[in-house]
This record gives sequence, C-alpha cells and structure tokens, in this order.
Amino acid sequence: MSIEVNNESGYEVDEAEFAALARFVLDQMHVHPQTELSILFVDTATMTDLHVKWMDEPGPTDVLSFPMDELRPGREGDVTPAGLLGDIVVCPEVAAEQAVKAGHSAAEEMLLLTTHGILHLLGYDHAEPEEEKEMFALQRKLLLTFLASR
Repeated sequence: MSIEVNNESGYEVDEAEFAALARFVLDQMHVHPQTELSILFVDTATMTDLHVKWMDEPGPTDVLSFPMDELRPGREGDVTPAGLLGDIVVCPEVAAEQAVKAGHSAAEEMLLLTTHGILHLLGYDHAEPEEEKEMFALQRKLLLTFLASR
C-alpha cells in the first residue's frame, strides 16, 4: 500500500502514526494492498482556500476528501481492484479546537478525522440520518480497534 503523509501545517504531527492508521483502515475495509492514498496536513489559510474553492463554503474546515478512482470497500476474501483512492486534507488547527470541545487530544481528533476522510473516499457519507449512523459507527469501530492494537 502506498500511503504518503505530508505535513505542511507547521503543527507537530506523527506522520508514521497516520500512515499506520490508514494502512489499518484500508486493510479492514479490504482495499487492495497496492492502492495509493495521500494525507496532507495544512494550515488554516490553505484549508480556508480549499474549502471555498471546492465546497463553496467560507472559512476553514477540519477535513476534506478528494476521491480519485471511486474505489469502494471490498469484502472478506474479495479486495477492491488496485487504484488511486485519493487525497485527504486535514487542518490541525481546526482539529485542535474541536478536540478541546470533545475532551480529547488534538492527535486523537486528527486520527478520527483521517478515519472519517478515508471512509468518505470509500463512498461513505453522512447526509442522511441512516448514512450518518452507519458511517459514524464504522468510523468509531475502526478507530477504537486501531488504538487498542497500538
């Protein structure tokens, strides 16, 4: 699996931890081992620009996902075809603010956002209540299982 993690945010990020999380999530979702994924950490100004350009919404956001090959999760014994999954962009400054409100660390919030972004790349959404319930339950299960294995 090719997982590229780049930190352009100026915020301290354990890049190896995020690569390990991405590998874990993609393995659990039965994504082909040769699939490519990029995770980018950016500052607030960059995230604001991306949020305006791609979502037509003002201000920064916590995470954006940019799917490429529209890969979907595989099943046990039946992985997806190899491909370019896409890019996840995370803003540590926004994540740190959310972490305070949620009562956990900024690192935990960024791990949550990364998991959330990967699920978006795999076609999950939370626009409807049932979709949200499914996506957030899966996100929680994946993250807690990853953290318990560390």
